[in-house]
This record gives sequence, structure tokens and C-alpha cells, in this order.
Amino acid sequence: MDTLHAINSKRQKAVIWTITIFTAIFALIMLYPIIYISLGSFKENKELLLGGANLLPKKFVFKNYTMAWQQANFSVYTKNSIFLGAGVMVLTVLVTTMAGYVFSRKNFKYKELLYSTFVAFMFVNVGSVTLRPLFELAIKLRMNTSLVSVILIIAGTGQATFIFLSRGFVNSIPKELDEAARIDGCTFFQTFYKILLPLLRPIVATIALLSFRSGWNEYILALVFTMSNDRLRPLTVGVNMLRNNSDGAAAWNIMFAGATLAILPMIIIYLLFSKHFMKGMTSGAVKG
Repeated sequence: MDTLHAINSKRQKAVIWTITIFTAIFALIMLYPIIYISLGSFKENKELLLGGANLLPKKFVFKNYTMAWQQANFSVYTKNSIFLGAGVMVLTVLVTTMAGYVFSRKNFKYKELLYSTFVAFMFVNVGSVTLRPLFELAIKLRMNTSLVSVILIIAGTGQATFIFLSRGFVNSIPKELDEAARIDGCTFFQTFYKILLPLLRPIVATIALLSFRSGWNEYILALVFTMSNDRLRPLTVGVNMLRNNSDGAAAWNIMFAGATLAILPMIIIYLLFSKHFMKGMTSGAVKG
């Protein structure tokens, strides 16, 4: 019996070590581009162009960040990125949590068909195919000169996953709370924002983080809608403009510095909300 127990214990340790090793390798692969760009931002452009196996810079050049901030007009582009990310986040959180609440608690005709359609679109990505018709529609509505149109488009796409998570989380909340709220005189939507919304904090944090990331990282859509007005460009577009110096040479050191500055806010936000993010993902997915 002791021998069998020892064998099982060794197997469990072997499995744990195998999982740990594969997780560490996967994490290193995922983090390597960020590490490469962050360390590359301290290199001279000549060192980056010549390549080499050295990950660490031969000499740390801090002026790359000063040049990136000045050349990319980071003060304006940062404000645009914050406006874009925050706008997408607020609109997405409001729409998806309310939709998840309605799909969970309200009974109406074709409810399951409509919800199944939303879920089906979790696996459909039309990508840049819709870019031209959306841009032409924005021109006809005279909304092509503002980031508001970009916010509406981003917030209006990719909502199926968030609705799925919201509905799953609301399903995990006892319906007795709704009944008690109705007895106290609350309407359907008063029950949502007074009773249930505070309980949805984990899933709200998850949706907020992912939707803010979508707005913050958006490039193609932002590039197309801000081609005629560089004052509306977010950081993603501004950083890409750093590739070329005034003499036409590719300034990868400046671009890497700008990219590092652009990804720092997302890393900080994730570290602050990672606990709620993981709880929201597991609760919404498992209990739905």
C-alpha cells in the first residue's frame, strides 16, 4: 500500500513539474516580444539595425524616450487613446451587462434564438471586410471627423462574448433578490442597477479591462478615421509614425520607446484588476 502511495505521489509530482515547465515556457514565449521591445527601447538605432544576439543593450540610451514623447506628440495622442479606450469601455460595460441581465431574467419571444445568434457570432470575425462600408456610413452621417464614430464601431462589434459572460454571471445570482426588489417597488431596470449591478463587480471588471484594451490597441480603424486629422490620432497610430526619421531612416529605437510607453498603461491596469478579471472570467464562463 505504501509502495502504491509512493508511486502515485511521484506521478503527481511529475505531472506538476511538467505543467510548471510548459507554463513557464509558454509564458516566456508570450513575454519575449515585450521584453525585446522594452530592452530595445534603450538601444541605439544602429545597434538594432545591425541585429545581433545580445538582448541587453550595449549602452542604455534614455534619450529615446524623450525623442519619442516629442516626435509623436504623446501628450495629445495619449489623451485621444484614453478617450477612445474609456469611451469603448463605458459603452460596452453598459450595453453588455444590461443585455446579459435581460437574457437571463426576461422572457420574450425568440429570446433563445436571438441569444443563440449572439453566441454564434463569438466565432465569426469579418475583420477589415466591413471597414469601407462603415467608413462610408460615417461620412454620410458626418461622423468621420470624430473619434466618437470609432468608439461606436468598436463597442458595437465583438459584444457576443461579453453578453455570454454577463448572462452566465447573472444566472449565478439567486432570483429571490429580484423578487424582494419587486416587493419593495423596484422596476425591472431599477432592480438591475440598484441590486444586481453591484453584485456584478467581477464580470464588470473583466469586461471593462478587455473592452478598454480593444479601444486602446485599435490601429486600422483609428488610422483610417484619423488620416485627415493627425490631432485625433491615438497612440497606436502615433507610435507607428515614429518608424521614420526626418532623414528617411527607420528609427526603430524611437518606435520601441514609444511602444513601451504605449503598453505600460495596459500592464498597470491589468495588474490592478487582475484579481477581479480572473474571477469574472471563471464565474461567467462556468456558471453560464
